[in-house]
Amino acid sequence: MISKQPTGERPLLEELPDRWRGLHETGPVRYDETQRVWQVLDHETVSTVLADPATYSSELSTLAPTQSDFETFTQGNFVGMDPPEHRKLRALVSQAFTPRVVQGLEPRIEAVCARLLDAVADRDRFDLVDALAYPLPIIVIAELLGIPAEEHRLFQEWASVLFGGDQLGEAPDMADLERALEAIAPTVREMNSYMLEHIRARRADPGDDLTSRLIAAEVDGVRLGDQEMVGFVALLLVAGHITTTALLGNAIVTFDGHPDTDAALRADPTRIPAAVEEILRWLPPFPELGRRVTRPVVLGGHEIPADTMLMAHLGAANRDPARFTAPDVLDVTRSPNPHLTFGHGIHFCFGAPLARLEARIALHMLHERFRKLVIPSYADIVYQNPAVIIGVRHLPVEVGRP
Repeated sequence: MISKQPTGERPLLEELPDRWRGLHETGPVRYDETQRVWQVLDHETVSTVLADPATYSSELSTLAPTQSDFETFTQGNFVGMDPPEHRKLRALVSQAFTPRVVQGLEPRIEAVCARLLDAVADRDRFDLVDALAYPLPIIVIAELLGIPAEEHRLFQEWASVLFGGDQLGEAPDMADLERALEAIAPTVREMNSYMLEHIRARRADPGDDLTSRLIAAEVDGVRLGDQEMVGFVALLLVAGHITTTALLGNAIVTFDGHPDTDAALRADPTRIPAAVEEILRWLPPFPELGRRVTRPVVLGGHEIPADTMLMAHLGAANRDPARFTAPDVLDVTRSPNPHLTFGHGIHFCFGAPLARLEARIALHMLHERFRKLVIPSYADIVYQNPAVIIGVRHLPVEVGRP
């Protein structure tokens, strides 16, 4: 499902935080009758849940719909694993995807960003998602993995299917999820096959890319198998880029609605890193994380039985007045800013440093290139399905140059 903003209504990205804020009125823990899941809403309890994988498991196969192609994909996807399997895979991947690797990408990110903006240098209006927010992170990650440039568009198509949520409403139940899995299974099958072929080619002929370094990574005599690498490479390629795409679109929409904030960032670009953190708090791309309760627990005065689905609501936790001063005020000078958008504990987002770096560079360059960058009509924005990801699919903007 995609959503086009009807004329005269509040923008969806303004409406959603109001919904999240309203959740707090029922207390720190509530049962969602529509989706039939428990939700944890306050910052302290969400942090506790995410930091305790023994009690709140990321392995959801017994509760979620299954599909054979997805089972293949999940073999290397450590987002859905608990220790000790999670620890093994994360340690192996950490050998190849180091902070130094990420920092070394800065010149390339700048060059790609400049080239993409050069392509719209003669236009006063363009779609910011098509021109920059989608291609920038796809190109960077694909190059990092050693994937040919001419195939980058394929990954955008995969992500559009996987995260589009076109088969879902805003409050999907298990039957909806099962239908969605069947609908996107051919895309997952195609992606798995492509990744496996790429990995085998690099195993036969290693290069100086992340895929080759993953093949060589070793911990206690253990290396990643081909199928485990398929899961991780696909995770990094698809989930890794979509976060930056959503973050950039959310930032532009938010700054357009807060022109004083935008002016302050233009006057002092050193504030951009803090502004990125505030946008992450304000509009987390993935506002809920699912966990399976492994033993009976009491949360917020509610008894929750074992093998129950629990949703840690990052969007609500990021607006918790017990943790944030004036949580409903956009404050790009906020410090500290302990938002939970990238998670907490052992599953803290592996790609967070790259997403932050790409967003900082892109926002800084947009301000340098364009004296004015505004959204001429909110009616023309096309949103992603908020049940899957918080972001925009199309964002027409109007620009003015110095």
